[in-house]
Amino acid sequence: MPALRRRYRLLLGVLGLVLGLFVLDRIFPPPLSQVAEVSHVVRDRNGIVLRAFPVEEGRWRLPADLDTLDPDFVEALLAYEDERFFSHAGVDLLAVLRASRDSLAAGRIVSGASTLSMQLARLLEPRERTLGAKFLQMIRAVQIEMRLSKDEILEAYLTLAPYGGNLEGVRAASWAYFGREPDVLTIEQIAMLIALPQSPEARRPDRRPEQAVIARGRVLDRLAAVGLASVEAARDAALDPAPQRRAFPALAWHASESLVREQGRTHGGVDLVSTLDFALQSALETAIIDELPTGDDTSQLAVLVVENETRAVRAALGSASRSRPGGWIDLTDRARSPGSTLKPFIYGMAFDDGLAAAHTRIADLPTRFAGYRPDNFDRTFRGDVTIAEALQHSLNVPAVATLDGVGARRFSAVLGFAGAAPERRRTAGQDDGLAVALGGAGLSVRELAVLYSALADEGVAQPLRWSEAAPVPEGGFSVLSAESAGEIVNILRRAPHPGGRMPASLTRSAPDIAFKTGTSYGFRDAWAAGISGRYTIIVWSGRADGAARNGLTGREAALPVLFRMFDLVEQFDPSPAFVRTREPEALETPPTLERFTADVAPHILFPPDGAEVWADRAGRGFVLAAQSSQSVSWYADGEEVARNAAGDAVWVPGGPGFYEIEAVDDQGRTTRARVRIRGGSG
Repeated sequence: MPALRRRYRLLLGVLGLVLGLFVLDRIFPPPLSQVAEVSHVVRDRNGIVLRAFPVEEGRWRLPADLDTLDPDFVEALLAYEDERFFSHAGVDLLAVLRASRDSLAAGRIVSGASTLSMQLARLLEPRERTLGAKFLQMIRAVQIEMRLSKDEILEAYLTLAPYGGNLEGVRAASWAYFGREPDVLTIEQIAMLIALPQSPEARRPDRRPEQAVIARGRVLDRLAAVGLASVEAARDAALDPAPQRRAFPALAWHASESLVREQGRTHGGVDLVSTLDFALQSALETAIIDELPTGDDTSQLAVLVVENETRAVRAALGSASRSRPGGWIDLTDRARSPGSTLKPFIYGMAFDDGLAAAHTRIADLPTRFAGYRPDNFDRTFRGDVTIAEALQHSLNVPAVATLDGVGARRFSAVLGFAGAAPERRRTAGQDDGLAVALGGAGLSVRELAVLYSALADEGVAQPLRWSEAAPVPEGGFSVLSAESAGEIVNILRRAPHPGGRMPASLTRSAPDIAFKTGTSYGFRDAWAAGISGRYTIIVWSGRADGAARNGLTGREAALPVLFRMFDLVEQFDPSPAFVRTREPEALETPPTLERFTADVAPHILFPPDGAEVWADRAGRGFVLAAQSSQSVSWYADGEEVARNAAGDAVWVPGGPGFYEIEAVDDQGRTTRARVRIRGGSG
């Protein structure tokens, strides 16, 4: 009976101890949450790393995945650090006995007995190296083994292992010292990655290369001794110099940051796969530096390349250089005045409404719309022009007149439904929204890309895709009908090309680009938006602070960049994407706007009959303007007025006095104006 009672008490004691240990384990669990605090990595659509992000305090800690690590490295690590890793429960008793025996024989500690599980425990809770701390590590190692599988423990260790400085984990070390993922490693690289965590600061290759080489040599000798490396290979590898530290990948700086900000919280430390293309992104980032305006250290450029079919962003430059003012800002995501880049959509909606067609004639005359009076960029008027000409030459008055017919509020609402709502200032004035035709509202590069990629896709707008995980959009919102979108694209394709650029129709294998430029008030923003084949490209040029620049227009500062970006994109496009579209047939009976001008004698707009004109200097020239359905010849006091390279008739009065100006059309119909010139005698 006493024996039975003793056994019962022993059993209760054991159960109490187990229960107590279980309770303590639950009350004081190991801090495994640190393993989840890892750097984000953004990859391109093919899995190539674009950019990595440090964690707190600027430390690089990339999550390890056994499936992507070199298996030879894993085998060598276990052979060197913990050969019975898969058989013990966190503490290797045989290793403890061996270490104790060797230390007693030598009178000092000559070898350790820490398993990888114990080393992980030390990384999670760093303590001074004492006998008590070692005992706590053993307890923590057992706790860890109860919670994680062997593979998970190994991955956690290889995520947190120190490699000197701000490097943590084998992936961060491999990128820093070898410039690549540790998926395929040489024998000397394997040895270096095994040697560093033991004394990471004393063996840093970038600061103590000699110590790093010595430590690597010891590992190589051990690997050769256990048959994981040949003696010759170990000897040759030991002669290699220590690697130098490299910079981490930093392509697509702004786009990667935006992707992490939007998706990092939900994806944790899992690598994010973007829609960007590494080769194209790299090429654009290199080429864009040469496109910055010379002599201006404050200007920036922003570029977006969108694949029309999938709306995938294949390249994104938030700024041309982070060393310039505002370079750290993602300028593709800032609302700016779009200048004249919205005019194609104004005319396209007019086409849909039956108000006009490409060959409809419209007056380019001084016109007041309630309290709003627009002016052309060059301060001149061209009289009677077609809609196509008005769009190709970006005339302002016809665009505002057309928007007045379409409805400014309706136009802005349609853009908003498409995902590109114009931002208007509260102090925009009493123009009833008509100023949006000339850039009187804010749009970002991204929003403009939504609109122009819609123009390339039969008028259907869809959101841009930045992540490969995002589904390819279906449906969308129709900004324009397919017919009107196609008509607008063909008009833009025939616009005057930038200087020094031969039209695509006269060259072989050149991208045939439909494009539109824009310049905001004060030359603050210069734009060029283009479509060719599979791609839409938007280029913005300006200062990050929105300050005015001296005379840089969209045609001068952005359009040449757009064409060169298309040339570059074509080099990386494996398919015959840059194709030309057949010119549309002209409508036999084009509709007209209310401001369509009757076929009468020319009406002289400038200088009007009876006007007195001030010449601020001798030799001052004046551009003559008339409203007419035909071409006009000009005469001053009976002498024909010559035209300049742009085709404008420029009259240079001989001095102060009275003159008779005549405008004669092709049918001989003549209109005269009597004017007086003052000044200009000095």
